[in-house]
Amino acid sequence: MPLSEALLDLQELTLRLRRECPWDREQTARTIVPHTVEEAYEVADAALAGDQASLRDELGDLLFQVYFLSLLLEERGQGDLEAVARGAHAKLVRRHPHVFGDADAQTAARVRERWEAIKSEQEGRTGTFHQLAEALPALTYARKAGRRAATVGFDYAGVQDVFAGLADEIEELRLAVTEAGERAPETEADESVFDEVGDVLFATVNLARHLNVDPELALRGTVRRFVGRVEEAERLAAAEGRAFGELPLAEQDRYFDRAKKAAG
Repeated sequence: MPLSEALLDLQELTLRLRRECPWDREQTARTIVPHTVEEAYEVADAALAGDQASLRDELGDLLFQVYFLSLLLEERGQGDLEAVARGAHAKLVRRHPHVFGDADAQTAARVRERWEAIKSEQEGRTGTFHQLAEALPALTYARKAGRRAATVGFDYAGVQDVFAGLADEIEELRLAVTEAGERAPETEADESVFDEVGDVLFATVNLARHLNVDPELALRGTVRRFVGRVEEAERLAAAEGRAFGELPLAEQDRYFDRAKKAAG
């Protein structure tokens, strides 16, 4: 099936669902957006897992979200799928003068610098933190804020300075915890401890940015490995007739170490 035919079929399907499905008829941008965000995360999970079949499937789900939200725009007389596509095309051409014009950008870093300049010079965006969406996941929000600050030169001189800054923040957190004392689980944290934990996290994100590591993806990968290893430790314990949750910490650590070695 040609690409154009497949895309038109999906558009017609979207229109029919909007007309004939009771659930689809009730949806608004506010109710749809949580599903859009969820689909985007499922695309990311499939891509990171290297599951090509799932990636293809999840991309289809995300594409449908684009179609549906574009239809809502059309119903309000604020645009349509064609306007969305043409707008994206025009924006990408405008932001790639090194491809479609005579601008010079030989590195990825230089391309990003040009993007920021184009946003200010041609798109009328003002301020260092223009359109910095607070709804982003916190790690992504922090990374983007640090990157924006770096575009105006407000950044660490190099990765060793970031390490030093992180060490300073950890020490400030340690002192705050010492002064406030430890609190019982599931109770509100001391305000200064709360703030210092945020500073440590932001410094860690800045370190990740300087190391060209996406902190959101890195943390998700770590958590995925942790979950898998704990589950394997539970299986190893069960195979020996023992309940992992009832073991002392030292024994749990032993099974966890075995799970790590088995994972390679």
